[in-house]
Amino acid sequence: FGYKWWSARQVVAQLPALRQQGAMLVDVRSPAEFAGGNAPGTVNIPLPELGKRLNEIPKSAPVVVCCASGTRSGMARMMLRKNGYPQVFNAGKWSNLRG
Repeated sequence: FGYKWWSARQVVAQLPALRQQGAMLVDVRSPAEFAGGNAPGTVNIPLPELGKRLNEIPKSAPVVVCCASGTRSGMARMMLRKNGYPQVFNAGKWSNLRG
């Protein structure tokens, strides 16, 4: 838990710079979870669909992933890295992206 929290804090601190670089913010929660609340500017691509929807995510800009706790976004980060995305950041909870 401690590492996941610390790592997410590091990503949140980098968010202004990542946004300036045109980062895509991807929320990998289910559509129902996303509809219940989400951070402005995030795109909902549920984790089970991510592999089929990689073409929607450019490799030329940073990608910031989030979910409910950081677990699914951690898996999404690994999947994106394996598929050649050079800059992928796990922000943990979607609420970390608000503000």
